[in-house]
Amino acid sequence: MADSKLGVVIGGANGIGAACCELMAQRAWRVVVVDLDEAHAQQLAAGIGGIGRGVDIRSLKSLESLADSIEREAGPISSLVVSAAAFQDRYAPGDFPEDVFRTVMEVNVQGTFNANRAFGNRMVQNGKGNIVNIASTVAHGSSPLHAYGPSKAAVVNLTRNFASQWGRFGVRVNSVSPGTTEVARVLQRPPGRYAADFRDHMALGRRVQPNEVAEGVEFLASDRASAITGVDLLIDAGWLAASTWGLYGGVPRPSEG
Repeated sequence: MADSKLGVVIGGANGIGAACCELMAQRAWRVVVVDLDEAHAQQLAAGIGGIGRGVDIRSLKSLESLADSIEREAGPISSLVVSAAAFQDRYAPGDFPEDVFRTVMEVNVQGTFNANRAFGNRMVQNGKGNIVNIASTVAHGSSPLHAYGPSKAAVVNLTRNFASQWGRFGVRVNSVSPGTTEVARVLQRPPGRYAADFRDHMALGRRVQPNEVAEGVEFLASDRASAITGVDLLIDAGWLAASTWGLYGGVPRPSEG
């Protein structure tokens, strides 16, 4: 394991981030699990033979200190995955709580910027590395998520900006946009939060599994994607492709031809 690559996953204690940590460990990465909930980060890290750390990505100073300590302890960082995010309930614009909007923007936009900056600058100094930011399919169209959607569109744009900024310095930056993924926060949503029948809105007729997102992330983080930078990879079971088919009765099902 001494020669294996070092991956840092921020927001790695649960959901998609945890799936990324587990898959990367299976693929012989050394993994640093980072989360606002440090106890859960350490718990997951213990189970995969990694390192657990705590951080609030709204603090650039904390992220820079984290990056320094990881490099001192474990060596140069090969890949950073930024999966930490703040979510929101549905609100009409006129009823949107100001503190909720602020938190979503601070975590998803400022936090992603901070993490990319803190770790990306070190990758530039090392002459190599890559970053994978977790965006969302809602970044590519309208939704009733008036803070979360714009915040994730900003993540996609920041990704392209950083990819161009750092490409000549040996650093790749990409993003992944998952569709509705079967993580706890989705499965625990009350009835009415999502469409009752996903088959009318997904080309594949199902939701995405966390490990499917992790496969895309690990690919982009690996040398197999050495010529890929500045892209946003949709992993959405065909949600974006089929999103307008509900107007025409939904996507065809096997019995319908």
